[in-house]
Amino acid sequence: MDELSANCNVPAIIDIGCNFAHESFQYDRSELIARAKAAGIQFCIGTGSSLESNAWVAQFALTEPTFLRATAGIHPHHADSATPAVLTQVRSQLEHAMVCAVGETGLDYHRQLASPRAQRTVLEAHLQWACELKKPIFLHQRDAHKDFLPIVRAFRDDLPAAVVHCFTDNEKALFDYLDLDLHIGITGWIADERRGRHLIPLMPSIPANRLMIETDSPYLLPRTLRPKPKKHRNEPAFLPAVLEALANARSVSPHLLAQTTTQTAINFFSLPLDLGIAD
Repeated sequence: MDELSANCNVPAIIDIGCNFAHESFQYDRSELIARAKAAGIQFCIGTGSSLESNAWVAQFALTEPTFLRATAGIHPHHADSATPAVLTQVRSQLEHAMVCAVGETGLDYHRQLASPRAQRTVLEAHLQWACELKKPIFLHQRDAHKDFLPIVRAFRDDLPAAVVHCFTDNEKALFDYLDLDLHIGITGWIADERRGRHLIPLMPSIPANRLMIETDSPYLLPRTLRPKPKKHRNEPAFLPAVLEALANARSVSPHLLAQTTTQTAINFFSLPLDLGIAD
């Protein structure tokens, strides 16, 4: 597979998570979008994770309104700085016309960059906003399943939809999320032979209408790409590598998986697309 993917003949696919505000993209965002379109990407969701990135990705989405939408939230790494004033501003950002989901938000105990207590408080605020605004929520969980699950469960009946993005956890966590009727986002972790092998036998268990794909770029470059990109930076154009690895894990064709993940993303984010794909 080359850097722009050899899978341009598959139906349009949607990247539900790209960190467009990341500094590594600052010099070539126009080219980034062009490469994504050339690789068969139909739509991208720009991830907001702080006051600054929320504002930036929402404005960026306005430059490509038929190709981009944004989320707005506070990543758990930034929870300690999420004062009441900051949270009030985030709540206001969620009203932006280009913001289609609440988040990124969640719990991350892996690096402990913010206190667990602050992370839980911020997560609960975001869940409440999603319930009030009737917008889907974009969730992050790493090494925090024990605390994360009951918090999400407490709000689930009033949430319109929720996705656990970049799922990398174990079988128990997966089935706990599916039992709550959550969506699952899969990244290039599935294409990493060093740390993603445990995901492969789990993938057939995810219902097609609960499964979406993402790059989480510039992170998680798929290790199956050949040749390796010179910048060693992930980007939406490489999403077909995630599609291919996931299709192999589910024993389905990339064509079929592209159809189902695309329609699921359209439905989840209420995207302005009608690709004629059956639900």
